[in-house]
Amino acid sequence: MTWNIEKLDLDTYLAHVGYDGPRDPTAETLRAVHRAHVLAIPFENLDVVLGRGISLDLGSLQDKMVTGGRGGYCHEHNLLFAAVLERLGFPLTRHLARIRLGRRHLPRSHATLTVEASGTRWLADVGFGGDGLVEPMPFADGATAEVGPWRWRLGRDDDFWVLHHGDVELYAFREDEPHYPSDFEVANYYVATNPHSPFVHHVLAQRTTADARIRVEDIPLVSTAQELAAALRDRLGIDIAEPDAARLLPRLASRHAADS
Repeated sequence: MTWNIEKLDLDTYLAHVGYDGPRDPTAETLRAVHRAHVLAIPFENLDVVLGRGISLDLGSLQDKMVTGGRGGYCHEHNLLFAAVLERLGFPLTRHLARIRLGRRHLPRSHATLTVEASGTRWLADVGFGGDGLVEPMPFADGATAEVGPWRWRLGRDDDFWVLHHGDVELYAFREDEPHYPSDFEVANYYVATNPHSPFVHHVLAQRTTADARIRVEDIPLVSTAQELAAALRDRLGIDIAEPDAARLLPRLASRHAADS
């Protein structure tokens, strides 16, 4: 089993995220490309809500998030980003993590990365959504990172590494647990189809800017599919067809009603 990174069109990806800097595998390159990805490609689960399967094939990821005007969730983002980094010459490891957010013992459903650059190991994660990383941070116990209004800390909990945002534990994982493409396929299938997965029941979409997170909840209530498609495009950078927007409209209207 392989990750098929040769399918990646690196030039097209870098142009899409707006990165035209050095391509040598240094910490500076890692930081810049990571930040460019987070700011350029939104986090979203619209295909899950629409009842479509999520393919982790690299060609499909590229078609969706690089040339298709869409975003994705953690498995899509971080497997695409891993291929980018490997094509740039970075050694890295793909991991599956357990979301915490106030809970323990959840399944290993989140994808994240550790990367070697400039003699240091880094935690890199372009696909958490919510209050996830904007730039990579050193992979060391007690390491901290600060970008704009956001602050993170990495710590240990027995044999788990835990990423914190403020006082909130985002996720935890073991660094020495090997993962293969089939493991990500299983985790992805659970996230996209299991009735206990929050991704199945809730419309999630977010765009990150240099100093803000713009979420689907921030879009004013709209009444037509055309208005929703325009709002997703203009506010969140997500390009969907009006028939899909029409299917999403009742879900968002009911969410607004529940929040009011």
